Amino acid sequence: MEYVRFDRDPARPGLATITLDRPDKLNGLNLQMHDELQRVCRELQDDFRTRVVILTGAGRAFSAGADLRERRPAAPASDLDRRLRVGVGERTSGLIERLDQVTIAAINGLAIGGGLVLTACCDIRLAAASAWFSIPEVDVGLPLTWNALPRLMRELGPARTKELVMTCDRFEAADGLRWGFINHVYPDDELMPAVLALAEKLLAKDEMMLAMTKSATNALAQMMVPEQVTYADRDQMLLGYRLRSGRSAIGGR
Repeated sequence: MEYVRFDRDPARPGLATITLDRPDKLNGLNLQMHDELQRVCRELQDDFRTRVVILTGAGRAFSAGADLRERRPAAPASDLDRRLRVGVGERTSGLIERLDQVTIAAINGLAIGGGLVLTACCDIRLAAASAWFSIPEVDVGLPLTWNALPRLMRELGPARTKELVMTCDRFEAADGLRWGFINHVYPDDELMPAVLALAEKLLAKDEMMLAMTKSATNALAQMMVPEQVTYADRDQMLLGYRLRSGRSAIGGR
């Protein structure tokens, strides 16, 4: 794989790490990275040896989100083809969230838009003190998709979610900790040792008890704010692309 590294830890049986590895683009999520992440998640679906998965980024960023500058392939043949393409982020985030393994987001740097969504898909989130977050979709004229809204509503509540999505304001790791979005914040050079220590603690627990706890808490979260409320995500994204194209053609922006 070119943009995603997947490593099993020989010193810690049962631990694997997924690294977004496109540091020159701040780990921006292009179509190939989505394909590779989905491939890793499908491999993990049939992997009963791996019990804990760390998700992190290479370099100074976790992920700058969807790579809107990526050159798209030739135009698809139909609107249904386009609809399938714009659902790629939704499929990636859903696969991460539905992993049976306990997932830890090691947020080593900025997490913007889709990058923040991927952290929200993980069970536990640890961040470097220098990490920061933003949700810029409104400012770039696109709806927030990838089933992000129900995830953020569950983690942050309605008022905070509306504020962050509508204003597009940047927030720091310390803010996320105070609001309950981040579990712990560490000095930058202490983040990965802390993540590994947490992984070791989880690996020492009874595997069935951890699996049952994850399943139960995920089911309760779905009862709070079900994913299905965003069933029109792909259609809103298509509309957003068309509106942006229309503005560019009419207003030169």
